[in-house]
Amino acid sequence: MINITKIFIDKKTEDEVKKVLLSGFLAQGERVKELERQLCDINRTKYAAVVNSGTAALHTALASLGLKKGDEVITTPFSFIATANTILMCNAKPVFVDIKEGTFNIDPDLIEAKISKKTKAILTVDLYGLSCDYEKIRRIARKHNLKVISDSCQAIGASYMKKPIAKWVDVACFSFYATKNIMMGEGGALVTDNNEIYEFARRFRQHGQDQEKPYIYHHIGYNYRSTDVLASIGLAQIGNLKQWTEKRNQNARRLVTKLKNIPGLVLPESTDGTAHAYHQFTVRITGDFPIKRAELIKYLLENGVRSAVYYPSVIPMQPHIKKITPYKKGMYPVAETLSNQVLSLPVHPFLKNSEIDLMVSLIKKAAK
Repeated sequence: MINITKIFIDKKTEDEVKKVLLSGFLAQGERVKELERQLCDINRTKYAAVVNSGTAALHTALASLGLKKGDEVITTPFSFIATANTILMCNAKPVFVDIKEGTFNIDPDLIEAKISKKTKAILTVDLYGLSCDYEKIRRIARKHNLKVISDSCQAIGASYMKKPIAKWVDVACFSFYATKNIMMGEGGALVTDNNEIYEFARRFRQHGQDQEKPYIYHHIGYNYRSTDVLASIGLAQIGNLKQWTEKRNQNARRLVTKLKNIPGLVLPESTDGTAHAYHQFTVRITGDFPIKRAELIKYLLENGVRSAVYYPSVIPMQPHIKKITPYKKGMYPVAETLSNQVLSLPVHPFLKNSEIDLMVSLIKKAAK
């Protein structure tokens, strides 16, 4: 079976975990600090705070802005639910802006129309590993005195205009969930050049505790700490980031070359100035394709290829979101259309060319 992702655990990873287990110090410690140092190097930032999930990273970053009830955060309607949920966790309101058809990311040309006196930040999502148009977004943010936080949970290793995404935003957030490009099983991190945000994050992940005076608490916080056990997995993996990202790109180029010009099959784009991390290779199955998306998923699975739909509906359709911000069909036409078309194919760095060719062959047969 060709899976949508493959978890990589080698002898080095086993040895690193074993060292931590034998050390007797399993909680947040030196391995977490070392992972933070390496994340700073990769993202060219001054600070990094490792936490226990990408969701925790987003919540921490948003909370650092001091959001309160009635505040608004502009974001995309097409993402994993954590993007919107973490805004709600800060008692703020998500304000959705439709996406661009070619990139799956928020359309910067639509952002200003949604800015109000209540708007405090823009929460971007670098979906599938492709960075947003940060030149335009940062210009808008500066004009309106807004912070920009990137949900880069799928985009570690991606860049925009030859700079890491973190250099374009106030805070960048990553996930190290088991299926991500760099994984710890569970984990996340935020990176920033802002010392105030960093110091807040260090307190917030430990119940708001002062980092120099134990049992002095400055504000509410959460148990968002990671562990040295998980960090040791991340450290064993992170040295492979550049190599694995290039392999993902190689696999994507092979798929694009072999799948182009099939009616009804729209291939992913890489826009000018972006370097894609290809967390997912996401195609679109339009009405011109001979069979429906669900039928193609079934056909591929029957022939040994797993695919997946990320995501089958827009966030504003979710029941708890509709209670906060009314939704009617057609409010986000691009995102709504694409949610019915998207299909992610395996692109992970451990794919063999023969496996890619099998996928291509199956899709071409289905297209006849």
